[in-house]
Amino acid sequence: MPTNNTEIEKRLWGAADELRANSRLRSSEYSAPVLGLIFLRYADHKFAHAEREIKAKQATTATDRRHRPITRDDYHARGVLFIPEAARFEHLVQLPEGENIGRAINDAMKAIEADNPDLRGILPKTYNRMDNATLVSLLRMFSSIRMDLEGDVFGKIYEYFLGKFAMGEGQRGGEFFTPTSIVKLIVEIIEPYHGRILDPACGSGGMFVQSARFVQRHQQNPSAEISIYGQERVAGTVRLCNMNLAVHGLEGDIRQGNTYYEDIHRSLGKFDFVMANPPFNVNRVDKDRLKDDPRFPFKPPRADNANYLWIQIFYSALNGTGRAGFVMANSAADARGSELEIRKKLIQSGAVDVMVAVASNFFYTVTLPCTLWFLDRGKSGTDRHDRVLFLDGRHTFTQVDRAHREFTPAQIEFLANIVRLYRGREPETTQGSADLMAEHFPDGVYQDVPGLCKVATLEEIEAQGWSLNPGRYVGVAEREEEDFDFAERLQELHEGMEVLNPEAHELEERIAENVAQLLDSLR
Repeated sequence: MPTNNTEIEKRLWGAADELRANSRLRSSEYSAPVLGLIFLRYADHKFAHAEREIKAKQATTATDRRHRPITRDDYHARGVLFIPEAARFEHLVQLPEGENIGRAINDAMKAIEADNPDLRGILPKTYNRMDNATLVSLLRMFSSIRMDLEGDVFGKIYEYFLGKFAMGEGQRGGEFFTPTSIVKLIVEIIEPYHGRILDPACGSGGMFVQSARFVQRHQQNPSAEISIYGQERVAGTVRLCNMNLAVHGLEGDIRQGNTYYEDIHRSLGKFDFVMANPPFNVNRVDKDRLKDDPRFPFKPPRADNANYLWIQIFYSALNGTGRAGFVMANSAADARGSELEIRKKLIQSGAVDVMVAVASNFFYTVTLPCTLWFLDRGKSGTDRHDRVLFLDGRHTFTQVDRAHREFTPAQIEFLANIVRLYRGREPETTQGSADLMAEHFPDGVYQDVPGLCKVATLEEIEAQGWSLNPGRYVGVAEREEEDFDFAERLQELHEGMEVLNPEAHELEERIAENVAQLLDSLR
């Protein structure tokens, strides 16, 4: 019976977190070195496996002539990092405790970068700040990971630790980590089977990792099917992303830069897929620097808020058949003024395909709900060209603990299947969504379900003031009176208020404008 990898992740995290608690280090000081050791353990494992294969091949082709020496090029040809002897994990584990372990690990990281130029400047080298006892414990702990476990073990451990560090680091954690179930839903809806993928706010690279897993799950090789391009403002986060890709056996072009002002990948019309979780409601972006930037075809908004800058960056990066999926603040779906004008033009372009409302408490740093936007520039020639699917996922989640929620695999598949039916595709049921599909779509074809989903025409959206808030369209599920539950009814009333509040705000603005015009006429 295979070992439960989730239990391994929890056990390792518990041990690592106990070590941190007994040190003088903050979570932000501890995270990069620990993730670096997970990376090193993974790289060492791959190196040892390749070494056995290379030596076995040499043995089967033995001749009287001497074998040529094995070089780092032999490993690189197999897509494996070359690990010099002084950087081997076992060598570090066997060092006497009297040695300066921090300096030895720093030297190991430098040696790996020297022999693998693609990693130059990426690996952490701050181990000298940690005491010997903590480092020895960490080395022994990661050395205990069995090599015969199934699946992407090291990648899942790295991902698990990333999430835990993000939770511990509060606001900064939200800058580099998007909850995995949110990322998986985005990937399942945009379906990145093949092509170029861009994340211009890539954080630690979760969108890329889940895209690769999607490709693998559909029996294809991610390295052959997808090309990865990322941009990130913070240098330390760029390093996290590159290590995350490497520990999952992936490569990508990840650059440091401020996406508002720098289009490092020359993205205009270039990408098949764009995925992102950008920072919400950023202000004080210098719009004078954006005046002639072709990435903003609908012009920058007058409001001091970057949400509609990001939305245009995603839209303009797509090629003629490209799809985008991204996380956005709820307020963007109903924003007024110049942002409404941009949203109207975007809707009229036919690119807006699916809008998904997500419940609160999915993110580690904010409790507010969010909305997932999906664009599809290839739907213009389909029967969906003048329609948008609105999905209310606020009742679809599982409670992880008192403060956090997530989607289960079955729930992700169910929500993605609604989109598949809307697109005229067959649903998938490998993740356990069959019962949910039978309950809501017994005939196996799309239908509007009150409280869950609604396909709206452009005329209906115009009648709602060009709002993209799913709550305005899907309504509330019908319930029999004997099924009355106070908490559920209160939640329904709260959802109704979320719809009415923007309308009230709109009325306030109109009244203010009318009063201002009246006063002007009296002067």
